[in-house]
Amino acid sequence: MIIANPIYDTVFKRMMENERVAKFFIGTLLDEQITKVEVKPQEYTYKGEFEENDPKANEIIAERIQKRYNIWVYRLDFIATIKTATGEYKKVLIEIQKAKNQIDLMRFRRYLGEQYKKEDKVNHENNALPITTIYILGFNLPEIQTACIKVERNYKDLVNSKIIDKKSDFVEKLTHDSFIVQVNRITNRYQTKLDQLLSVFEQNNFLDDNKITKQFQHPTVSEDVKIMTDILHYTGINPEDRKRIEIEQEAWRTVNAMFEDKERELLQRIKDKEKILEEKDKVLEKKDKILEEKDKVLEEKDKVLEEKDKVLEEKDKVLEEKDKVLEEKDKLIKKLLSQINKKKQ
Repeated sequence: MIIANPIYDTVFKRMMENERVAKFFIGTLLDEQITKVEVKPQEYTYKGEFEENDPKANEIIAERIQKRYNIWVYRLDFIATIKTATGEYKKVLIEIQKAKNQIDLMRFRRYLGEQYKKEDKVNHENNALPITTIYILGFNLPEIQTACIKVERNYKDLVNSKIIDKKSDFVEKLTHDSFIVQVNRITNRYQTKLDQLLSVFEQNNFLDDNKITKQFQHPTVSEDVKIMTDILHYTGINPEDRKRIEIEQEAWRTVNAMFEDKERELLQRIKDKEKILEEKDKVLEKKDKILEEKDKVLEEKDKVLEEKDKVLEEKDKVLEEKDKVLEEKDKLIKKLLSQINKKKQ
């Protein structure tokens, strides 16, 4: 089956607009039963609008970028209702974002700050919702080799050095768990429910160099995967959707061309700063070694002085003993002289 590549915002949006797909996507990653999702789309577009049929659309995009207009970015927020193992229901704010390169990670930090301000009616009361973030990365994290990871928190009692197994509603709303998907590390594996979800994002078997459409080679073993691939198939063959994808692709090509040098410069500056910090760490390490050696020398000196004090103390004792011996000797001599004088008389 031919499907559109969901790494593109246009395609991903189309796919996630289906409630069942959204529940399958979120529930599979979180490993939770999702009973309801409410879509909260957040779109940031170039200032001003233009007709999609406009043959000069790409030129307009490039011109607006040159004029420092906002870059089109798509983000999805969901209010997900989760049914827990105990049968209780809880609501969580799910934020899904995609990044094509490391520079995009900077905007994640800005967006996260906005999410803490969001509120939703829960049991007819205004409550801040706990946040779970899902990052779909179009580049590889060199330290992490797997395609999908969960970054979760735990509560540690620092006084008694043990993990606390209870949860605080206050703490849950201040911090959040994260899920990271690296699409370039997705393999041909197709065994678990998670494998089936990730297979849709697999960056292989493309039909052309544009990487807009690809051949989905796995069997649709579940209804959820079938619905997802059907949506992606329709999006891939629909001329209007294809045009939107091409516009998005061209926009990012323009952006990458404009900011490639700036990105390289920024990454180089980061490397330079890391090198400076590394050099400073080496200097501090040498300083610590010098101080450590100095401490050892001082310690040895203290030991020598201590030994010297002991020797002097022993010497004083010897001299004291010597004085006693001499005193006894003098007494003995006086006694002998006295006896000799008495005999002479």
